[in-house]
Amino acid sequence: MGRYRLLGGAAAAALLFAPGAVLAQDANAALEARIAQLEAELNSLKSEVAAARSQQTAQSQAMAQDIIRLETRPAAASPAPTPVSTATREEGFRIGDHTVKFGGFIKADAMVSSYSDGDPANGDLLRDYHVPGSIPVGGASEDTATDFNARQTRFWLTTDGLVGGRKIGTRLEMDFESLPGAGDQRVTSASNLALRRAFVTIDNWLIGQEWTNFQNTAVLPESADFVGAAEGTVFARQVQVRYTRGPFSIAVENPETTVTPFGGGARIIADDNSLPDLTARYALSRPWGDVQFAGLLRQLKYQNPATNIDGTATGWGLSASAKIKVGAQDDLRFMLSGGEGVGRYLGLNFSNDAVVDASGELDAIGVIAGFAAYRHVWTPGWRSSLIWSAQKVDNDVLLTGTGANRSAQSLHANLIWSPVTAFDLGAELMFADRKLESGLDGDMTRLILFAKYGF
Repeated sequence: MGRYRLLGGAAAAALLFAPGAVLAQDANAALEARIAQLEAELNSLKSEVAAARSQQTAQSQAMAQDIIRLETRPAAASPAPTPVSTATREEGFRIGDHTVKFGGFIKADAMVSSYSDGDPANGDLLRDYHVPGSIPVGGASEDTATDFNARQTRFWLTTDGLVGGRKIGTRLEMDFESLPGAGDQRVTSASNLALRRAFVTIDNWLIGQEWTNFQNTAVLPESADFVGAAEGTVFARQVQVRYTRGPFSIAVENPETTVTPFGGGARIIADDNSLPDLTARYALSRPWGDVQFAGLLRQLKYQNPATNIDGTATGWGLSASAKIKVGAQDDLRFMLSGGEGVGRYLGLNFSNDAVVDASGELDAIGVIAGFAAYRHVWTPGWRSSLIWSAQKVDNDVLLTGTGANRSAQSLHANLIWSPVTAFDLGAELMFADRKLESGLDGDMTRLILFAKYGF
């Protein structure tokens, strides 16, 4: 019995402690699984750290090799300093919506002249530059005359801007080719400031004083003289309203009529026109050069109640001009103009526009004029121009008399040197002559030395 009781107590104790043992076993198993997981994660982390260290070592070795290569490579030459270009320098300054520019040139001339038929009077513009209609005729030859002047000195002011969506520009240009009264060279060699050009442009429109639309200034030869090919060129600046579209331009310009009295005599400046002069121009530009064609239509009018004259006539003119490239640097320039009643536009008004006939009416005077010039570049900085210029007038001698100008011509040869940009030194030899309908003639031989600096 005692035995059975002992066995029963042990069984009861076993039954009592059996659930705790099961729980302990489960806890140990979970702990062991967690420890195994942590060990696996730790091993994975160690592997990643080892891989990162290996990659860093490889990169460091590669960097070290690059440093070695850079240190052993020859040093590159320092780049040459970029030269400062004067061609792209900023010009002008801003005032509001406009860019303003100022420029011009200083020019001094020394002229040694020989006249076959007497010197022109002191103060005559012929002493400053070639005026074909002023060459003395019918006088006595005198000694060589020497004159110095700086009256061709010139300056200009321009503006350019965009205002209200419109392109607007202006130009004011002055020189000193105007003598004060009967100016002379005795004390100050004074000159008046004279207006050359003054206009405003608004898109395609030009309003103000400018070269006549009948002219082509781009073909004027390079000359030491103020004009150069004076007899053969169109030459007039006047107030106008001009419209330009592409190569075509048309303008209405200030009218004026110069008249020869019936039978001859001093020029009459009529100032009686009621209609403006009408001009049109067409310009072509090609790789081989530039060509221009121009036309002029005008009213000629003269009234003089004292002599019962009230005459009108129609004047017209045509002009063709070109600058043609010859080789790499040379060029040929020419102009041919003609018509009836266009005398004041050609050769500095060498002939008048019209002559009064016996009944008090106007008869337009025919004229033809032209020039040709060849410009040659010898070497950089040295160049020459050879210029021939002429005009022939078709006078009705029964109306004009024999004192009217019949023809004029001139020949020029020059040599110009530019030692630095915008500075010119030059010499030009010129021969010119003038003939009257009477057969009288006179000539002028002139040597011009000049210095000119543009700014």
